[in-house]
Amino acid sequence: MNGRERSLRVLAEKWLGEEGAKAARVTRFSHSARRRWRYVCVEAQQLDGEFSIVFFRHDDGSWWVFPPSSPRPVMGAPERPRESYASRFGTGVVAADTFA
Repeated sequence: MNGRERSLRVLAEKWLGEEGAKAARVTRFSHSARRRWRYVCVEAQQLDGEFSIVFFRHDDGSWWVFPPSSPRPVMGAPERPRESYASRFGTGVVAADTFA
């Protein structure tokens, strides 16, 4: 897909062809509160018999034939407020001539 197809109809036509999409029907649809995604099962009749394609709705509103990925753990540390070297280590301002 060139961009993110937002229309389920356009995506079904792409997978089934224009004629196949006209005869297609939605047989199941649901959403999962636990996994935070929705799906639609579309069935179509072909010469070989009936088959189904499951489309999943992603967070950006697009439909794909694979489910959205789950948030993965991220390693990191909480950001600390920036402070000066002198205040962090309890030292006062060092005069330049101290090291001379």
